[in-house]
Amino acid sequence: MRWMIGSLALMICMQNVQALPQGSISSGSPGVANSLPTATLPITTTFNSSVSSVQSTTTNVLPGTTGSVHTSLETSGRNSSLPFATGSNSAPTATILFSSVEILKPSSQPAQQLINGNIFAPIATGAPPANIALRADFPEVGRGVGIKSHPGPLHTNKFYANIFLANQTHPVWTHPYSVAWAKGRNDSDIWGLSVSHIDRDQIVFGPDGQVPPQFYINPLEIQSIVLSAAELGGSTVLTTDTHQAFSVNANLLAHVGGSPLISFPLVQGMGFVTAVYNKASVVLRSSVFFREVVYAGDINEKKSFKYRIKLADDTNWLIYVTPNVAKASGIPAFKIVDSTEISGPTGFLGTIQVAKNPAEGEGENIYDSAAGAYPISAAVSGTTKSRTGTYSISWRRAGVSNQQLLMFALPHHVESFIPAIAERITPIRLMTTSKGMATGVLSETFVFQEPDLPVDIGFEPWSPKKGNTHTLSERAAHAVNNAARLELAENMTRYTDLDSMYFSGKALSKYAQIVYTVNDLGTAEPGVAAAGLRKVQKEFARFVNNEQIFPLAYDTNWGGLVSSAGYSGDVYRDFGNTLYNDHHFHYGYFVHAAAIIAYLDPPWLDQGTNKAWVQTLIRDYANPVLDDPYFPFSRSFDWFHGHSWAKGVFDSADGKDEESTSEDAMSIYAFKMWGAVTGDKAMEERANLQLAILKRSVDNYFYLKEDNENQPPEFLPNKVSGILFENKLDHTTYFGSNTSFIQGIHMLPLNPSSAYTRSEEFVQQEWERYFEDGYLETVQDGWRGVLMANLALIDPERSFEFFLGEEFDWGFLDGGASRTWYLAWSAGLGGG
Repeated sequence: MRWMIGSLALMICMQNVQALPQGSISSGSPGVANSLPTATLPITTTFNSSVSSVQSTTTNVLPGTTGSVHTSLETSGRNSSLPFATGSNSAPTATILFSSVEILKPSSQPAQQLINGNIFAPIATGAPPANIALRADFPEVGRGVGIKSHPGPLHTNKFYANIFLANQTHPVWTHPYSVAWAKGRNDSDIWGLSVSHIDRDQIVFGPDGQVPPQFYINPLEIQSIVLSAAELGGSTVLTTDTHQAFSVNANLLAHVGGSPLISFPLVQGMGFVTAVYNKASVVLRSSVFFREVVYAGDINEKKSFKYRIKLADDTNWLIYVTPNVAKASGIPAFKIVDSTEISGPTGFLGTIQVAKNPAEGEGENIYDSAAGAYPISAAVSGTTKSRTGTYSISWRRAGVSNQQLLMFALPHHVESFIPAIAERITPIRLMTTSKGMATGVLSETFVFQEPDLPVDIGFEPWSPKKGNTHTLSERAAHAVNNAARLELAENMTRYTDLDSMYFSGKALSKYAQIVYTVNDLGTAEPGVAAAGLRKVQKEFARFVNNEQIFPLAYDTNWGGLVSSAGYSGDVYRDFGNTLYNDHHFHYGYFVHAAAIIAYLDPPWLDQGTNKAWVQTLIRDYANPVLDDPYFPFSRSFDWFHGHSWAKGVFDSADGKDEESTSEDAMSIYAFKMWGAVTGDKAMEERANLQLAILKRSVDNYFYLKEDNENQPPEFLPNKVSGILFENKLDHTTYFGSNTSFIQGIHMLPLNPSSAYTRSEEFVQQEWERYFEDGYLETVQDGWRGVLMANLALIDPERSFEFFLGEEFDWGFLDGGASRTWYLAWSAGLGGG
């Protein structure tokens, strides 16, 4: 799948032209981040009085146009454990003992009024509960490199983590571009920041000959243009500062302790890759090779100067040079040294911006209108009204003040733009590595609207067609009662007192859901639910008291709540929780269990630290504010991509990833229900909005219906993405390649929000693709139950009869699922 450009004979020719008239240059740069170089005005700078308008090269050396690909599954930070606890379920033989006089009285706290309609209100601001120890001895493998002093917590799961982990050379994807520190690798003597953009015809499918392909991957290490400086060399260091949810600043220093020579504000969706030079000698490099450089004149009253560059792969790029001075004389000249290097002005203070231009003159005009301006950070805000949610991403900008801001939108953005923003769409289109086509938009704010918030979803079965099911048929309710009496009699300690937050949380969530189901939907004798609830509360208290096998600790290095399991020397224990993997998966199950407990027993909220402990979990993975002194904003959920990233502080050649969209949804649904029962209206509404955004995102990128336009057509028969990385899709799992694993990890746990995020159309297509040809009968473990519960979304009758059957095999239930809930779920959707 690799390709090469034909060899060329070395020749450099230059044509001098008369210098353009000299003129003063001024620029405004309000809102520049403190770490970026600034100039004290007025300054007069003199550039060359003449500049070559056309420069071209030819060479016999083959350009680096193929890059490299990692065809094997990258398992950095991952273990291969199944998402089920060890051992299989066996048929329960005892029934729970209960008092017939104890009856639960469920209720929820009165909803608090939103303050000024703000759904991003703080959950709490205090320290974690006192029984959670502070630890400063974070495992060395997960420590950051080159991070400047930063007050407060740091982000662990954001798009830029590669640039401060390990050797700092893996890419950062801002979409549609990726950037990577060249760091002199492969004896290249290139020390700047490389810029790459991959078109769809460059992707690699594999394994060879497999239909449909298991994966598609974008090549790495194609250094189209490298922004560098002559002063950089073997002593160069890379530092980062201003770590925020949508952005980070990367800085290149000539040596340890030096001042930044070049700073790069890296922002998701940025229209240009911008380099802010601080009195450095500009050098541009390329492993793809420069074929032609054309000076194209000044723009914006000579505030900026433009060059067109054609590379040896026939791609067209634009370079905009904006001196940070009040008055300049002449033109900042760029001269081809050879096919791999262009030298620019020395002692340069200002910005150089790079953009790929596939849209010829029309695209160039748009880039001209935005050159000199660039984003440095962003913030999200949102409101809800009835079933409609509106949210915005607003960018703080720097650079030339009278230019427009060009940003790229992903497909799910464009779908949900309000009309006023849709009008700002431009013809510029660039492919992203895993999210389809990005669209250029001239706007400092994106405003989106979600018209179908899941406001009605509660604890009971729900579907778009039937709504909430509050009452089951007598047959179904009787079956629920019988199953619950058996399952609540189990030894809960055996399944919840584990060395894993993930598996313990799944079991607690399961048992709490059984209690809810039999209490609200069953026909149990009075007291069955109450007896079960007391058992669940006892098991839950172990975690609130931090007395589990591996207690939680508060990590002062990054600022977060982590399992102490990884401090034992094996950072992969419990799926890498200690290094911030999967926190939304792990903690979401606990939050769900707690929401049910609080609903069934409202006084429990005010007992001890129950409420504080649960809210600390939510703050860790879904904190809604920027100024929490203990936790970063929205650790897991990426408001630009519309879904969470599961990978924590492990470096990765293919970037962040997400393996289970359904557990992502579960984590949001969990704090939606916690907000509902505790009266936190902002939390509940924020969760409704996040679920709507997630639904739109997974429909675009993860769930591959026949009409999906964002993933390659060759890949669509897989029906789900498998693991979606920033740089590739791999139709597999970290724990195996069984079809039930790959499809099922995007199903479990089946809960009331599943019918919202998994459309009937998608489920029908997936079922027909994989499960109607006899494969289902080969699944003889807990995945069988997952698949049959998922079937309830399109065929609830068949699903219900499966779980009702007299010969039902309890081994078809995984450790996070119950027969009680599956009966109520399938019956409530119309099966019983």
